[in-house]
Formats: sequence, structure tokens, C-alpha cells
Amino acid sequence: MFLTLFGTVVIAGIVGYASEKTGFTHNGYLQSIIICVGGAFLFYFIQIMFGIGFHSAGVNAVVSSIGALIIVPFHWRR
Repeated sequence: MFLTLFGTVVIAGIVGYASEKTGFTHNGYLQSIIICVGGAFLFYFIQIMFGIGFHSAGVNAVVSSIGALIIVPFHWRR
């Protein structure tokens, strides 16, 4: 379980870096990585508490990171 948490953080960081590198977002590298890691943490703990999610922890990390990148910048943008 603890290694799954580390893997989730690593995958979320890679997704944040890749999204910024490809031009999917324009938040900045550090901001995108922080947004992705936060979304992945949230979804990881929701999966543990309620059992909601996919079977694979990697798929959960990717989907939650992309979801956080879509939701957070649009929520704060005017």
C-alpha cells in the first residue's frame, strides 16, 4: 500500500511534466506537477476509503492527474 502511494506520486509528477512539455497546459512545470500530485493524492485516498476507482493504481493516478489539470486551472481562471 505504501509503495502504491509512492508510485502514484511518481506517475502524477510525470503526467504533470508531460502535460506542460507537450503544451496541454500553460501553468508552469512546478504548478502542473503540484496540481497533478494533489489530485492523485485525493483520488488515492478516496479509493482507499470508499473503494471507488479502477482496478489498476496506475490508471487511477493518470486519470486523476489529468482530471485535476482540467478542473483546477479552469476553476480559478476568469
